[in-house]
Amino acid sequence: MKIGVLGSGAVAKTLGSGFIKHGYEVMLGTGDKEKLSGWKSENGEKASVSSFENAAKFGDIIVLAVKGSAAESALMLAGKDNIAGKTVIDVSNPIADSAPVNGVLQFFTDQNKSLMEILQNKFERANFVKAFSCVGAPLMVDPDFGGPKPTMFIAGNNEKAKGEVKTILDVFGWEVEDLGFAEAARAIEPLCILWCIPGFRENRWAHAFKLLKK
Repeated sequence: MKIGVLGSGAVAKTLGSGFIKHGYEVMLGTGDKEKLSGWKSENGEKASVSSFENAAKFGDIIVLAVKGSAAESALMLAGKDNIAGKTVIDVSNPIADSAPVNGVLQFFTDQNKSLMEILQNKFERANFVKAFSCVGAPLMVDPDFGGPKPTMFIAGNNEKAKGEVKTILDVFGWEVEDLGFAEAARAIEPLCILWCIPGFRENRWAHAFKLLKK
């Protein structure tokens, strides 16, 4: 299966390398190809770099791995027709440019509307699934805490798309908790705020969430 990743930052490169490690072909879409020359050479023949549009055309599944404030423009560059009918794994969070307050990130959305809902409404023919948004890049692929798998929370309107994402998360070493439809992203996205507080306050970044069940 081919994966088109929209983005060129740490999250995009980490997930791109993770997909390649687990047997996928990956194209990273960027506005600056030179920025990813090292990533491409490190990841071999299954790695390629091109424009947002070409990455969206290339991918059977699309990964949206840009700043939340750039998410809509990245998808516009990718092209509505190129993502139509495809699963779009939405890794982005609506983090505002304002500085954290006592370690608490600020969002440009409110609690009654998630960024993923906004994107799903704008690009209605694509099938968005929120995932990978509540953990830092170094722990996204093959997280190892010496015990049970950590939990990744997902949400989205399309069951087939969520099934594809669940398969990926299982391969990547996660337990999956499906929280339902796109509205549930209102609860998932703020987990980014919670995840970051120990990092900003105490420089502790090596953690993930675990849902305990009886």
